[in-house]
Amino acid sequence: MIGKLFDKLVFATALILALQAPLLVDHYHQYLSGWYQATEQQVDGYEATAKAHQFADAQAMIKHHQNNADASVRSDAEQKLATISLLAELGVGMDIFATGNLLEKMGFMLQPNRIHLLKDVVQNFKPGIPLDAGGLVFAVLCALLLNALIMLPFRLFRARPLAEQR
Repeated sequence: MIGKLFDKLVFATALILALQAPLLVDHYHQYLSGWYQATEQQVDGYEATAKAHQFADAQAMIKHHQNNADASVRSDAEQKLATISLLAELGVGMDIFATGNLLEKMGFMLQPNRIHLLKDVVQNFKPGIPLDAGGLVFAVLCALLLNALIMLPFRLFRARPLAEQR
């Protein structure tokens, strides 16, 4: 009886935890989207400045600034290059979140070089229940799998004495 109660408790806990994954993915997507839009506006500003000063594009302006005698101008050019590179990386993430499935999105989120972003998202995360069928199915399947993995040693231990008694 205690075993069955423990089994149900493990399943319920796994289900509640698994229900949070789709919500966390949505929160991460919102965070990433805001960061992408802000970075895109910044890069658009670089392009506008480049056009205003008769450069072909922002890359040409940055290349010109990298050869400047003033160290602060060269440092600014490096920062601009880093921002443009960041926009490309964020664009990859936006594509994954626009077209990918839940596992692909989670894979993107959980990459070691993005853990700091996930920590930022988790700070503002509020637990809840996803309202879409995909999130619910994912949670139930994960909870069943987690429950089976966690309870497997107990089931094996319980089955061994029965086999020894026969």
